[in-house]
Amino acid sequence: MTAIRVLLVDDDPLVRAGLSFMMGGADDIEIVGEAADGGEVEALVDRTRPHVVLMDIRMPAVDGLTATESLRRREDAPQVVVLTTFHADEQVLRALRAGAAGFVLKDT
Repeated sequence: MTAIRVLLVDDDPLVRAGLSFMMGGADDIEIVGEAADGGEVEALVDRTRPHVVLMDIRMPAVDGLTATESLRRREDAPQVVVLTTFHADEQVLRALRAGAAGFVLKDT
């Protein structure tokens, strides 16, 4: 079985550590990298070739919306799932319009 390759992108190191811990125990998920900012994503995608990028919407420098738009323009674009703290967030709708495959609430 081929593992799903996941890149984690969140400015909070505790969130990244928690996600890595939770998903790292699954046999069919491989965490291939982590980034603290959307500006790091393109280079990490080139190096690690993830199937999925799990990305926070709100980050201080390059936000998840900008990074999602940039990634989805690529010919070899991985799927993007955005992380958010709000159910009905305009940012979530913008991320979905930008090409995100879905979203996950941080409190779930």
